[in-house]
Amino acid sequence: MSIVKIVEVGPRDGLQNESKIIPTDLKTNFINNLYKAGLENIEVTSFVSPKAVPQMSDADKVCSNIDLSKFNASVLIPNLKGIKLSKRHDFNEICVFTTTSEAFANKNTKCSLPESYQRIKEIFSHIENNQKVRGYLSTVFGCPYEGDISIDKVLYGVEKLFAMGCYEVALGDTTGIGSPDKVLKILEKIKEHFEISKIAMHFHDTHGMGLLNVHSSYEQGVRVFDSSAGGLGGCPYAKGASGNLATEDLCHYLNERNIKTSIDLKKLVQASKEIFEFLGKSSMSKVNQYIVRSHEL
Repeated sequence: MSIVKIVEVGPRDGLQNESKIIPTDLKTNFINNLYKAGLENIEVTSFVSPKAVPQMSDADKVCSNIDLSKFNASVLIPNLKGIKLSKRHDFNEICVFTTTSEAFANKNTKCSLPESYQRIKEIFSHIENNQKVRGYLSTVFGCPYEGDISIDKVLYGVEKLFAMGCYEVALGDTTGIGSPDKVLKILEKIKEHFEISKIAMHFHDTHGMGLLNVHSSYEQGVRVFDSSAGGLGGCPYAKGASGNLATEDLCHYLNERNIKTSIDLKKLVQASKEIFEFLGKSSMSKVNQYIVRSHEL
């Protein structure tokens, strides 16, 4: 068993901002192939308003087409309506989200920070027995509207999510401006107040700093990382963002450190191949590109 937990967010975070609507069967194949590649934790979709996120409008169909019992399947839930819509399916885990920034909350979720916490509280009131809840805290390293974010705001957000019942909190470098020094400063403070084993890191690779930030986090004791197959995704509010940290790059980094994972890199690259072809894009992941060239996938 790997000492590092990888949370694959490609099917949700990786695809949600794509304007070209991806067919349900393609998404289903993507998720199934990620599982076959060895991913044990996969965020499959989000029960969100189709008007707000058209790409996720087939969430119910996607979940009906996959065997959610095969892996630790999670789903992002934004509000009370979302949790009610998800009730048809048996998820091991749901994910909730908030932010450190009042401005980002208003722009991204059309509500204030206090309202975002109230939404999460309402979601918790409808949680089934033994269903785990994972929390996302975005704009930890900076906000495109407010700029620098104080460590006090980060600590406040983490404390709120744990207090409401989240078993794990993922710190999001939403606009990809994190650096190893920033990671070090934040995690040193986090460790003064919380168990590092309950903290995950969610990096974007906008400026090519994703793996450096993973290294800095790992050295501080973090053992849970979010990533997206092929580097799919990215924040729509970060101009020029190249996407999430690629799962292939993360796995290669871990392999080079002799940290075993359950993932077959060749199968992982194959898993996102159809998606990239449909979108008419190429992966930004260096490891993905190398494997494609080497094996002519």
